[in-house]
Amino acid sequence: MPLSKPQQTIVDAPQRFKCVIAGRRFGKTHLSIRQLCFYAREPNRDVIYCAPSYKQAKNIVWKKLKYKLLELRWVKKLNETELSIQLKNGSTIALKGLENYDSIRGGGYDFLVIDEFADVDPDAWYSVLRPTLADRQGHALFIGTPKGMNWAHDLYNNALEMPEEWASFQYTTIDGGNVKPEEIEAARRELDERTFRQEFMATFETFSGRVFYAFDRIKHLKTYEGDLPRELHIGMDFNVDPMSAVVFAKTATGLHIIDELRIFGSNTDEMVNEIKSRYPDRSIVCYPDPAGAQRKTSAGGRTDHTILRSAGFRVIAPSSHNSIRDGINNVNSKLLSSTGIIGLYVSPHLKYTIECFEKYTYKEGTSQPDKASGFDHLADAIRYAIDYLAPIRLPQKAEPATMWNHKTYVPRGREMRTTHGFT
Repeated sequence: MPLSKPQQTIVDAPQRFKCVIAGRRFGKTHLSIRQLCFYAREPNRDVIYCAPSYKQAKNIVWKKLKYKLLELRWVKKLNETELSIQLKNGSTIALKGLENYDSIRGGGYDFLVIDEFADVDPDAWYSVLRPTLADRQGHALFIGTPKGMNWAHDLYNNALEMPEEWASFQYTTIDGGNVKPEEIEAARRELDERTFRQEFMATFETFSGRVFYAFDRIKHLKTYEGDLPRELHIGMDFNVDPMSAVVFAKTATGLHIIDELRIFGSNTDEMVNEIKSRYPDRSIVCYPDPAGAQRKTSAGGRTDHTILRSAGFRVIAPSSHNSIRDGINNVNSKLLSSTGIIGLYVSPHLKYTIECFEKYTYKEGTSQPDKASGFDHLADAIRYAIDYLAPIRLPQKAEPATMWNHKTYVPRGREMRTTHGFT
């Protein structure tokens, strides 16, 4: 698939460092792979793709990059464990996770990509990756969706102060040409206004103040009416002080939080007993902390999840934690969509849940929630449940049948013959 016009504009820019802020499904992965291969086409080059974590690097890029290079017959050796590919022309393409960025120190690279760079510790760039480009005059592509006014915003503004070395680009989802306008309008109806602007319009949104900024007592406090449904849904966080749980009832218009449980100096067995005491004749579905599947809660080797299942509760949880940011966006979107739809109500007597919605804030100058406030346990319980009960269904980008147009390329002084269409 050829580059889109915005992608070609990025590629054609002569600056050494390029910062791309783009909406979801813009085609960031496709552009990154194209650029990795472009720089590796010359002999004896070292290029790397970096993501916030090893798992993200593997899930986002590895399979697409590997299959394309195998198709092009560029590959000499694959290392599945280290996520590296040695090419026949002596170049190497490697994928790295930046959760342990100190391990990259001492290398030297001709080109690197930092994907979703707003989620990366800025020291990974300033202290570790920037020096790896020095002796080779290497180039860098920063690409991702915005995450508030953090260091990504600072890098984006480098083009104003150093236009000879830095170029910055900002494109919306629709600019990418991969998502139909009606799909974007559907996302607008589901997402809250700020999340829609950030994720699809690629705008830098301020994250100071309340985490659940869409909550409004006047709009969201509502007494639950009618009989309780036979099935109740409970989000749960396993912290000892306090063990926290939030009880949801499904309604015709969405979800209603009808109860809260906070037990200090407790354990999962006591939480189970309390739930059974309050709701003895109800079917319970739990959405707990994913870490509870591994944590041993007793000498008998039981885990938090097995305790819940043994009590007769149905347990629904992912194998690992979902993005906190996406979970927060999901809750705000259910509180109030950008088109004014309320999908989540709270019973007025739930003192601590209301305090959580109103007082859980971001750390000053960051997009990270302030856990020191103590409201994170109830907040986690809320988002664990909503992530499954009412997930945001973002539009998906259709995968192209072919990623590149082809033409013959023969590296200088090498026997490798392949086809490509890199620009």
